Amino acid sequence: MIEHETIEEVLKRTLSRGGDYADIFVELRKVNSIHLEDGKVEKITSGIDAGAGIRLMSREKTAFAYSNDLSKYALIGLADTLCRVFSEKQKDITLDMRILRPEVVFPIEIFPDHVSMADKIKLVRDADRISRFDRRVRQVSVSYRDSSQKVLIGTSDGVIAEDERIYTTFVIHVIASEEDRIQTGYESSGGLIGFELFKNNLIEEISTKAARRAIMMLGARRAPGGRMPVVISSEAGGTMIHEAVGHGLEADLIGEGLSVYSGKIGSEIASPLITVIDDPTLMNKRGSYRFDDEGTPSQKTVLIERGILKSYMYDRLTSMKAGTRSTGNGRRESYQHRPIPRMSNTYIAPGNSSPDEIIRSTPSGLFVKKMGGGQVNTVTGEFVFEVQEGYLIENGLIGEPVREATLIGSGPDVLKSIDMVGSDLGFSIGTCGKDSQGVPVSDGMPTVRIPDLVVGGEVL
Repeated sequence: MIEHETIEEVLKRTLSRGGDYADIFVELRKVNSIHLEDGKVEKITSGIDAGAGIRLMSREKTAFAYSNDLSKYALIGLADTLCRVFSEKQKDITLDMRILRPEVVFPIEIFPDHVSMADKIKLVRDADRISRFDRRVRQVSVSYRDSSQKVLIGTSDGVIAEDERIYTTFVIHVIASEEDRIQTGYESSGGLIGFELFKNNLIEEISTKAARRAIMMLGARRAPGGRMPVVISSEAGGTMIHEAVGHGLEADLIGEGLSVYSGKIGSEIASPLITVIDDPTLMNKRGSYRFDDEGTPSQKTVLIERGILKSYMYDRLTSMKAGTRSTGNGRRESYQHRPIPRMSNTYIAPGNSSPDEIIRSTPSGLFVKKMGGGQVNTVTGEFVFEVQEGYLIENGLIGEPVREATLIGSGPDVLKSIDMVGSDLGFSIGTCGKDSQGVPVSDGMPTVRIPDLVVGGEVL
């Protein structure tokens, strides 16, 4: 995209009047997306975007600028503008640039660019057809998206890192109705993966699952409200760990005092059964990468180990301020955005209990098979989450389905109270929003039991 010699010259010019660190992030992104609504392909989008963002930092100041002009003249001009943030006498900068090789490899079997648009359209049409096996299915929305992001990162540490990230995503949303009742079913799949995502009948599996969930919930009664044991299945995905815990461990919120976990490194903040990990090196997960968006190699970070808080998630700026090293969590939506600490693939590590054992040992309560959306206050840790698919637990067995349940509680309290952790592990995918920018993530957890949690529902 840009000659390495140009990268070096831009970094030298950026630092020529002061500052502790400078970097440049160059990006070329290609995107294809298809959206189908009620059997009709409503929108097909293809596009290419390219540009570069340059950043200059010290402990006291940070300056950032970007341009979609990748010519050497434009980038040098951008560097000259940034360097005026400091007023030191102009000086010569010496950099010893080296190419950083990735420590992990994510092979792609079928590049989406090699697949025709007609074949991609067939996927969304097939999903719509498969999900309409019941007259109560009223509306189906299907989305397909693939993207190729090539990045080139240069830093004043002397590092040049290059990466190519291939993302493929598929989402289906089904609405079913009967008389005056309306219910929805939602499923998604994707990751740092090519068109091989659709092997093994994925379309049939997730289309059928979404429709069956919507239809089943039509006959469900309202969930009873009150305090009760709650078992969350590994199939539910890791929404709770991502929202109620993960954001509170991002170092910018820690540094600003906006997290309930500020200043608690070395403290016991969870049950001894709980280990929480952030790991962008996992194969084909949506939050995976070889380098973060600051050129730091991806790495596994143990955040909580057997209940003890071990680490926060740092980017370069927050690690500079804290006097530590980046954990490789500096991420940005695009070249137009500055990097900030973000999660990648965040999950609770599996435990020793079988999922069946957890259910059998719970006389009554709520079984959450699929989580919905939610909200969390990172300062207090308090959260509210919707349950998309839930069942009553009766005499150690999964009983009748219930609808309109919500989970209400505090992240720290839940972490400390979990008394059983399953040997399984399931992931969900998403795009995490923070500071007006979104990045691809996945989050996961095994089946866990929370012995006492407030469930919002019908007051009996």
